Amino acid sequence: MFSAIARIFRTPDLRRKIAFTLAIIALYRFGAHIPAPFVDFPNVQSCLQQSAGTEGLLSLVNLFSGGALLQLSIFALGVMPYITATIIVQLLRVVIPHFETLYKEGQAGQAKLTQYTRYLTIALALLQSTTLVTVARSGQLFGTTNVPECEQLLTNDVWWAQLLMIITMTAGTGLIMWFAELVTERGIGNGMSLLIFTSIAAAFPASMWAIWQSRGFEVFLLVLAVGIVVVALVVFVEQSQRRIPVQYAKRMVGRRTYGGTNTYIPIKVNMAGVVPVIFASSLLYIPALIAQFNQPQAGQDVPGWVAWIQLYLVRGDHPLYMFLYFLLIVGFTYFYVAITFNPVEVADNMKKYGGFIPGIRAGRPTAEYLDYVLTRITLPGSIYLGLIALLPLIALATVGANQNFPFGGASILIIVGVGLETVKQIDAQLQQRHYEGLLR
Repeated sequence: MFSAIARIFRTPDLRRKIAFTLAIIALYRFGAHIPAPFVDFPNVQSCLQQSAGTEGLLSLVNLFSGGALLQLSIFALGVMPYITATIIVQLLRVVIPHFETLYKEGQAGQAKLTQYTRYLTIALALLQSTTLVTVARSGQLFGTTNVPECEQLLTNDVWWAQLLMIITMTAGTGLIMWFAELVTERGIGNGMSLLIFTSIAAAFPASMWAIWQSRGFEVFLLVLAVGIVVVALVVFVEQSQRRIPVQYAKRMVGRRTYGGTNTYIPIKVNMAGVVPVIFASSLLYIPALIAQFNQPQAGQDVPGWVAWIQLYLVRGDHPLYMFLYFLLIVGFTYFYVAITFNPVEVADNMKKYGGFIPGIRAGRPTAEYLDYVLTRITLPGSIYLGLIALLPLIALATVGANQNFPFGGASILIIVGVGLETVKQIDAQLQQRHYEGLLR
């Protein structure tokens, strides 16, 4: 292991790629701490110390931005607009035939879809930055109304000052996209995934330190031990897959013989990744957002439905919230897998190139068999996603951690997934030059 790490730094090309990636990550983290124009930085820091943070979808955005959202920095939106734009473009492939045609065109079509994703990212960044500035101006960003500092987060709230803040945050999102593309082209690994990895990993020390301070050393050790077990289980499930054997018949093209090989179709247990967790969090945040904009005036009673939402669907430590969250994740897992994996298309491609599953006829029976296997393997995958996503909520109710609890939810799924993928890429680079890699 140590000799493999030493070979990384002895390989000039690999060393240069890793150094470039670390430099971009350092710039990204530096920008996350630069406040946007007209932000009262001392008041923001005071609110951060007195508040447990925010909840719902804003908590997820703050997690993906590495804490930059609550600091109202130039990178406050982080990578969330890009993630949302990517998911929307994927879903539009089902609705808009032109998008599906571009997807099947190969590299040229993919480049066009990437361009659409960039434009949509900027549009979403404009929308989200406007919402963030409006919430900060209203004093509801930290959810506290009894702290004077949290109601005065901006030094100037005239229209042109707010417009400058919106433009700055939108430009910050564009700069993050550029950073990610630079890492993908000249660094190691997927640039956007590594920036998400960095944002989430940056919150780990603060979350663990908060547990140590609030619950003591014994609870800290217990959480650390549980975290190690959870990471091991997540690695096991993320690497698990059902391999469906495929055989290709021999065929003559001119004087050459093609086919006659055996391969397999890998179907992962967790094919949906972290997307169902994001979908479920976003949907559950809508009632809280509606209730927030229907708060009564001073001296008036709170409407019954607003009080019910604030009691059951805001903090996340209520059993009803957990039950709805789990059901939504299971449902969205099936929905997203059905969109991203088309058994009919896979069966048609196999039939076109002379491939077949042993014991299954080509064409429609193959598609039905693939759909049957996919439905069965998605069930444990959806339950696994739901249980992992509930870990921060259980920690919130038991050890008093916030919703950014490091060992659970979207954070641990992204950390493990990106970490495994990056290590595999470094291993492939090493094997090209030394015939030995990091993995055994």
